[in-house]
Amino acid sequence: MDEMNNEVSNFKELTEGETITGKVVKVEEKQVLVDIGYKVEGIVPISELSSLHVEKASDVVSEGDELTLKIKKVDDEEIVLSKRAIDADKAWDDLEGKFNNGEIFEATVKDVVKGGLVVDVGLRGFIPASLIEDHYVEDFSDYQDKVLALKVVEFDRDQNRLILSHRAVVEADQSEKKQKVLASITEGQILEGKVARITNFGVFVDLGGIDGLVHISQLSHDHVEKASDVVSEGEAIKVKVLAINKENERISLSVKETKPGPWENIEEKLQSGSIAEGTVKRLVNFGAFVEVLPGVEGLVHISQISTEHIGTPQEVLSEGQSIKVKVLDVNEKDKRVSLSIKEIEADQNQQDLKAYVKESDHAGFQLGDMIGNKLDKYK
Repeated sequence: MDEMNNEVSNFKELTEGETITGKVVKVEEKQVLVDIGYKVEGIVPISELSSLHVEKASDVVSEGDELTLKIKKVDDEEIVLSKRAIDADKAWDDLEGKFNNGEIFEATVKDVVKGGLVVDVGLRGFIPASLIEDHYVEDFSDYQDKVLALKVVEFDRDQNRLILSHRAVVEADQSEKKQKVLASITEGQILEGKVARITNFGVFVDLGGIDGLVHISQLSHDHVEKASDVVSEGEAIKVKVLAINKENERISLSVKETKPGPWENIEEKLQSGSIAEGTVKRLVNFGAFVEVLPGVEGLVHISQISTEHIGTPQEVLSEGQSIKVKVLDVNEKDKRVSLSIKEIEADQNQQDLKAYVKESDHAGFQLGDMIGNKLDKYK
């Protein structure tokens, strides 16, 4: 009886909110019994083991574990203890420092709930859906048990409110990468990137932390109707840096400038005096522009269109018409080719004349022979 009275007296010395230590002596499904140095063991209900949902007490502690606990309740029959309260106090202190310093830390996603993710940071931390990534995510199931880098964006200990953000870490990392890329590249530099997005006006290329724009006019030396006809998302391509605006973080790129132009080595493809097939692209008052190679147009001056006098090129030619032209001159430096239709006609007329003369000579010879043979009869 004296021992029991002493034990009850000792209970009364314990106060709610006090911190004590003890050893786990038994782990039941919904509670844990802890030896705290009294005849009666302390009880830690499963709800006081963790700030997160726990199915079984054995998921959190094992027999023999030494625990630091906070006294939640003391009466003549039991001592109720809390591990969650101690963990939360430590976590709040730690997270307050991280919040004030803008520190980045890691935590594991313990649950996917409506509207976001729950992580274990010694207490329940919540990541709203809008703060998970810098882009829309439809299904969050892949984040279960995933370790994420996080920052504290809202901290209210009194209201037990802790809001975390993974998006803030991603955006800070992207910003740092952008600055590094902007500082390292120069105009005229050839880089390799990956097609990130295709739009109506061009292509955005990821240069390793920042996107640059290839306008549709810079995708090819040929005319491009749709960017998707030339490149596809995820494709690795070479680009040339045309311009950099560090203030606005804009980079203008070109694919066309990394490839040989249609005028490169043009003098090897077109020689003076050669005949080429071409298409009339434009008619102007002083002549016609004819495409003789992809991306290469030459000028047929009005004086070189016909052997006969004409007032306008439209009297003889029409846009889209396929014609033969003679190459008069090629200038790669000035990107200029002079062409002639008249000379082909003149050459053809000359050939026809020679053929006619030759045929006439041959015909005259046969006629003389025939007359000679007839005269022989009268000798």
